Amino acid sequence: MVSKIIRRSPTKSIKDCRGGTTRRHRRKSPVKKAAAASAAVIASINKSLFSCHRRLIKIFSKLAQIGTPNRNKGYKILKKTPESGSKPEPRPESETLVRRSLAFDGHRLPPLTSPGRRTVFLDLDETLVHSKADPPPERFDFVVRPRIDGEVLNFYVLKRPGVDELLESLGARYEVVVFTAGLKEYASLVLDRLDRKSVIAHRLYRDSCKEVDGRLVKDLSGLGRDLRRVVIVDDNPNSYSLQPENAVPILPFVDDLGDRELRKLAGFFERSDAFDDMRDAVKQYVGGHGNDKLETLQI
Repeated sequence: MVSKIIRRSPTKSIKDCRGGTTRRHRRKSPVKKAAAASAAVIASINKSLFSCHRRLIKIFSKLAQIGTPNRNKGYKILKKTPESGSKPEPRPESETLVRRSLAFDGHRLPPLTSPGRRTVFLDLDETLVHSKADPPPERFDFVVRPRIDGEVLNFYVLKRPGVDELLESLGARYEVVVFTAGLKEYASLVLDRLDRKSVIAHRLYRDSCKEVDGRLVKDLSGLGRDLRRVVIVDDNPNSYSLQPENAVPILPFVDDLGDRELRKLAGFFERSDAFDDMRDAVKQYVGGHGNDKLETLQI
C-alpha cells in the first residue's frame, strides 16, 4: 500500500495551526476609534512634557556650571598634606620656585613689570560680587549676558560694598590678579564692568584651575610667582587647599549692603608690607586675630 505524501505550503501550515479558518477584518466601533485618538493625544502630550523637562534640566545644568563650583561652608585654614611617601618641602626661593613651576604650562603669568611688587590673587563670585540668573533680584548693579553653548543668559550682578575702593587701593601697590573658577564667557564680562580703571593686571579662569578629588583648586605654585610674596583671597576653602598658608579667608557675600569684609581686607594689606614673607602676615592675621579683630593686629 502506497501512502500518500501531503505537502503543505508555509501559508497553509499557518492556517492549519490556527484551526484552518481565515480571519475576517472587522470595522472598529466609534468608541474604540475615539479611545485610540485619545491615547494618541495623551502620548503626544507626554512626549512634549518629556522634551520640556529635558530642556529645563539642560538649562539649569548650564547655570550651575557657569559660576564657581564645589563651594562648601566653613572658613578655617586647611592644613597642607604632603603626598604619600614625600617629604614636606621647605619654603622655596624665588628662582627655585620658577624652575619647578610645571602645573600650568599654558597659564603661567608673564614676568612682573615691577619686580618689587607683591601679588594678590582675588576670587570673583561671592568675594568681590554676587551674581544671580533670571528672574531679576530686587537689587543689582549691572547685567551681563554671556553666550553659553549657543544660548544667551542674563546674570544680575551686585557689587560687594567697598570693592571699588579695594581694587583702586591694591592696584597702586600690588599686582592684582583675579583668579576665578567661573567660566571665561561669564567672568570676563563681569570684570570688564568691574575694572573700569584697569587695575587688574591678569585674569585667570576655570581652565587655569586644577582638579583635585573632583574639586577645582587654584594652585599658585605653577604661576611663576614667589610664594613668599603672594596672597590669595577666597571664600571657598577648596580653592586654596594646596597653599593654605597663603590664603586669607573671607566670608561669602550675597546681598548684605552692610558688609564690611573688603574694608577689613584693605586694612590687612596696608599693614602686611612690614612682613618680609606674606605667609607670616597671613598666619598672624588669621591664626591670631581673624577678620573681626583686624584693628588689633600688631606688627
